[in-house]
Amino acid sequence: MLTANEIRDSFVKFFESKGHQIVPSAPMVIKDDPTLMFTNAGMNQFKDIILGNHPAKYKRVTDSQKCLRVSGKHNDLEEVGHDTYHHTMFEMLGNWSLGDYFKKEAIAMSYKFLTEELGIDPEKLSVTCFAGDADAPKDIEAFEAWKNAGIPEERIYFYGKEDNWWIAGEEGPCGPDTEMYLDTGKPACSENCQPSCNCGKYVEIWNNVFMEYYKSKDGIKKLEQKNVDTGLGLERMAMLLQKVETPFDTELFKPVMEELEKLEKIDDIKSRRIVAEHLRSSIMIIADGGRPSNI
Repeated sequence: MLTANEIRDSFVKFFESKGHQIVPSAPMVIKDDPTLMFTNAGMNQFKDIILGNHPAKYKRVTDSQKCLRVSGKHNDLEEVGHDTYHHTMFEMLGNWSLGDYFKKEAIAMSYKFLTEELGIDPEKLSVTCFAGDADAPKDIEAFEAWKNAGIPEERIYFYGKEDNWWIAGEEGPCGPDTEMYLDTGKPACSENCQPSCNCGKYVEIWNNVFMEYYKSKDGIKKLEQKNVDTGLGLERMAMLLQKVETPFDTELFKPVMEELEKLEKIDDIKSRRIVAEHLRSSIMIIADGGRPSNI
């Protein structure tokens, strides 16, 4: 059974062995970007490189980025405690290609890490790809790459922008993505059960974004270079590999959850999850330079 620390170490060391430079997490509190108050994705610290404003010091990068999603386009604040896996603050394990490799290589490395380094059964993996629209074509390249990696056609699904397109805000770098799902073994909700069902049988574990576009108020255009931006949620992966019901049952939260149970008079698991999650987020915000106030 891998701990969260072991999963994190395994990830960055794997990609270091593939020529990636390990870089530290950017602070969650953003000082120099007026479009964001908090870092909400791994790509934030590489935004100017992706846009071509700054040259890339390293073409291949890996990290574990502290993220906070409490406002704007990506906001999980109201989900915490009410479902079993959303957090406001989480660690996003990522590998980056900044004008280097693209879909084929990124997908091959993802498959290898999941199946060989983490030991996940390939039969339990399903993936999704972008179905295409007026802005970008159907992602046949990603489809073929997954087939070559080892995922059979019947476990590769195509969805539209709502599911398989990523952008940090209303404007900015963006592109089609491919998402990896783990079959938890729970009963299917119907004969047509698939990753988009959200019934709990399939849990998203990793997202590879192929950032080759830029969206502005004038429309979408191609970026000068193709980039790969990936994100694997540490808390969710720890939950799945440790075979527990929620991330709150992993060592990342369990000591606090147990202490809260001693302190409260009402046995309310939902409240304990909310308090534990917000306590963790608040401590990390303060550690990164944020300060509480009445505004």
